[in-house]
Amino acid sequence: MRLSKLFSRTYREAPRDEESVNAQLLVRAGFVDKTMAGSYSFLPLGVRVLRKIENIIREEMNAVDGQEVLMSMLHPKSLWKQTGGWDNIDVLFKVPSRTGKEYALGQSEEEVVTPLVMKRVLNYKDLPQAVYQIHWKFRDELRAKSGVMRGREFLMKDMYSFHADQDDFDRYYEIVKKAYFKIFNRMGLVAKSTEASGGSFTDKVSYEFMVLTDAGEDDILYCENCDYCVNVEIATLSKGDGCPKCKGVLDQAVASEAGNVFDLGQKYVKDFGFTYDDAEGNKQLPIMGCYGIGVTRLMGVAVERSHDDRGIVWHPSIAPFEAHLVGLGGGDATPLYAKLTELGVEVLFDDRDKGAGEMLADADLIGIPTRLVVSPRNEGKIEVTDRATGESQLLDEEALVAHLTK
Repeated sequence: MRLSKLFSRTYREAPRDEESVNAQLLVRAGFVDKTMAGSYSFLPLGVRVLRKIENIIREEMNAVDGQEVLMSMLHPKSLWKQTGGWDNIDVLFKVPSRTGKEYALGQSEEEVVTPLVMKRVLNYKDLPQAVYQIHWKFRDELRAKSGVMRGREFLMKDMYSFHADQDDFDRYYEIVKKAYFKIFNRMGLVAKSTEASGGSFTDKVSYEFMVLTDAGEDDILYCENCDYCVNVEIATLSKGDGCPKCKGVLDQAVASEAGNVFDLGQKYVKDFGFTYDDAEGNKQLPIMGCYGIGVTRLMGVAVERSHDDRGIVWHPSIAPFEAHLVGLGGGDATPLYAKLTELGVEVLFDDRDKGAGEMLADADLIGIPTRLVVSPRNEGKIEVTDRATGESQLLDEEALVAHLTK
């Protein structure tokens, strides 16, 4: 992609109406544009990051036998009345129609997925089932804040599983838990799982996946030696106390929720009369689970977690491009751009007629992992700079290709 053709622009100053670092940098670097509080348009650079995050999530959900679907975002009022959500969930957007009917904008999908799966499960042989989607959600937040980390509309992966009994759900939860940690690790994020209240979904205990970041909303206690972790608000322990699961010592950190899992029990299957025939032909209620990850939220968390005073520092797995190519001092970078593009390397080529200072500042602001500088001063070699460490080296074209394609 040539930067001169990219539908974007950068800004030297942060927008005055944005308080969070992720929103300031994503707007300045040309990844998003604010429509209103809690609502953003994602520009080409931002869409590329979202697709990278989606693909990581999709690969891991497919690996645990999740099947991707795409459910409707506009729901009839009758489904939400049937579960009690219409009158009890205060963040639900309610949409009147000129036909006299009312609808809800999906803030979650239990009301749609339960009857959807019910039509396709007849007996125990049809279980377990797990379906997921990556789709937009809407929640009527009183005060949307924290940039793309908490909005009134947001992109989310939500998966729902159905099981013949509690043991099978518990088995599957452990599988999904491992998949969640793989997702966060692949994005370069450090995550812990904590117990929490099920909130408006259920009275059962749920689990939240917290990513360590100074911009988080939660204080957690965690053990480095094992997987023990708890939210400070519900903890009876303190920093420095012994871990209740092992001989480690508890540390405290600030974290942001990036995913969760709910044991929904039989609440929704009861609401819809969802039963299956067991091996003896008796009617049984399945156990239902819900697993969420905020895609746009993870984008914001990644920026909060990894930036400096010059701009964003993207992890390679979710960066919009692999390399940012710049020609300075009359250096012709066009042949190298053509070569790398032909080899399948994702390159953002700054071909604008701008000064060196502005081009390098924009490269730092956008935050692509590897910067390539072509200049007569390099004596036929390419200066390769790592955005995260700032370390540079001079490589000839053959060594550069090997470096980028390894």
